[in-house]
Amino acid sequence: MKKCLIAVALLAAPLPAMADKLEDLQKQGYVRIAIGNEPPYTAVASDGKVSGAAPDVARAVFEKLGIKDLEASIAEYGAMIPSLQAGRVDAITAGLFMKPERCNAVAYSQPILCDAEALLVPKGNPKGFKSYADIANDASARMGAPGGGTEEKLALDAGVPRDRLVVVPDPQSGLKMVQDGRIDAYSLPVLSLNDLLAKSGDANLEVFAPVEGAPVYCDGAAFNKKDTALRDAFDVELAKLKESGEFAQIVEPYGFSAAAAMSTTRDALCAAQ
Repeated sequence: MKKCLIAVALLAAPLPAMADKLEDLQKQGYVRIAIGNEPPYTAVASDGKVSGAAPDVARAVFEKLGIKDLEASIAEYGAMIPSLQAGRVDAITAGLFMKPERCNAVAYSQPILCDAEALLVPKGNPKGFKSYADIANDASARMGAPGGGTEEKLALDAGVPRDRLVVVPDPQSGLKMVQDGRIDAYSLPVLSLNDLLAKSGDANLEVFAPVEGAPVYCDGAAFNKKDTALRDAFDVELAKLKESGEFAQIVEPYGFSAAAAMSTTRDALCAAQ
């Protein structure tokens, strides 16, 4: 498995527009991806190596397309699509769930990773939160979520007031805020919170899942709208990975269901409300 390079900041200049983006990337020898740092979707080790289910699938697909390396830059979820649209990265492989508004902004691959929403709460879930509406209806409750992420939008749609919805920059900060009592719940997908809690070893916290009324989501690799030919080539190799069983070998050790990703389509997910 090849080591990825981490950019401290988003890469400076976009590549010039070219008729054949795939051929350009093959000549270049690497593809620039935007990632989070949210295991098991994405992870960055102390030595700078990028792993996680999303980059590992991307690495396998791009290698089959003749692109040997990934060059990754870490970004907040709300900044990923603008970075892609500006040409600072070539793809997003970060657990960025498909929603109609995002499908209008980027060219998604077929589904890769599927998950549901969860809440990190104190042991015993003392306030009995089962849904975002429960948090909205508790006038004293404060909830944390990633800025620009799915959880933030779902909470706002459920009626959680902006002044009780705290934007949290990273999972470790969310954990600490629940531990310190600064928020009553922190929301991320099930797998992310399970991983976060397991690594913390904190027996005074627990994960409630799934959040009632919140849909199950799937992500895909996201490409610039003008790079649909690259996306289509990615889809061809992704389909081969799924058919061969290699896809399951990559995602299932991280806790994801290959069958879930293979049970739906980009069109169905992009049409869902």
